[in-house]
Amino acid sequence: MESLQRSVWEGLSALEKEEWMHTIARQLPEQMRYEGLQTFERYGQRTETGVFVCGGQQFVFVPGDRVMLGWDGWQEGMNEKTSADMLETVSEYGVEDVDLFLSDQMSPVREVEIAPMLVECRTHSLGWIEVTEEEARKQGDPDFAAALEEFKQGKLNEYEQYQQFRLVRRGGEIQFLWFNEDLTLEDLLEETAEAGFGVLTEDEWEYLYGGGCRTLFPWGDSFDYTLKLKHFGDLQEADKLMGDSTEPPPALVDEADRPYDLELPNFFGVQFVGDPYTYELTLDDDGEMQPKGGDGGSMICGGMGPLVGFLPAAAVFYRDTNASDLDWEDVMDCMHYRRVIRLTGVAYS
Repeated sequence: MESLQRSVWEGLSALEKEEWMHTIARQLPEQMRYEGLQTFERYGQRTETGVFVCGGQQFVFVPGDRVMLGWDGWQEGMNEKTSADMLETVSEYGVEDVDLFLSDQMSPVREVEIAPMLVECRTHSLGWIEVTEEEARKQGDPDFAAALEEFKQGKLNEYEQYQQFRLVRRGGEIQFLWFNEDLTLEDLLEETAEAGFGVLTEDEWEYLYGGGCRTLFPWGDSFDYTLKLKHFGDLQEADKLMGDSTEPPPALVDEADRPYDLELPNFFGVQFVGDPYTYELTLDDDGEMQPKGGDGGSMICGGMGPLVGFLPAAAVFYRDTNASDLDWEDVMDCMHYRRVIRLTGVAYS
């Protein structure tokens, strides 16, 4: 198992890594198929790792590690632009101490042991189930037929009847999603376990997102103003047109020439939603829900601009201070989750 720890794994040859991946594959459920090695590189970190496929969904092998997580101070410190932007934004809300403002919203510093694991690259929507048009019509919603016809004739890319149904335009096709109001956390965990998977812990999520970095963001302590972000578009172009406004021109948000940066695969090959309006489900040490990667849009809705508004989605250790007040029903609509297989008992063969 020592070979599956990051410090050792990085020094293995491609042949040795292949042998380990085949060993792991032989001890996995039949539906999990090994595809081969692939290298992922981002934010100054690089991983050559194994890629698996199960039911059309891609998984990557993530080596284990012993890392420090949580935030209580700067490693490099913010650059002048980030510092000025941060202070100007939060001071409008009566915040005088930026460091205290940040530390109050981050998970505490702790040293943890992360087991090697197979991690699903993309998340699934928790509250929404994809259905066919026929299945959607059979639900008998009185507003569905008229909404669908209007959507087909219109130019909207997405339409939602709150916690009922959602229509999404994908090229020339329409994706139909129905709200899964009967799902409970217990049901989800039980179904996931029965299929041979687990759900991420908060520690695992922070490791996957930051790779053990000690900076505020996975790329450093300063904000990256070259990003393309949901709800803002290309920040470089937005900066030219927005002036003093914190609301971007609508045309910038609809750009299709390049993907949103926070959605791209990271150094482990894992992709995140990258949207502060959403959460990713993780569990705390007591097995209770600990949403990560968002705040339900609280700060971005408050007009805080891209730096502070995207802090919940971009900062490695952000923890929503209001999470304990959230009910399951309140977060299902915007919650995502991913499946993992922890490789704690793999024997080399």
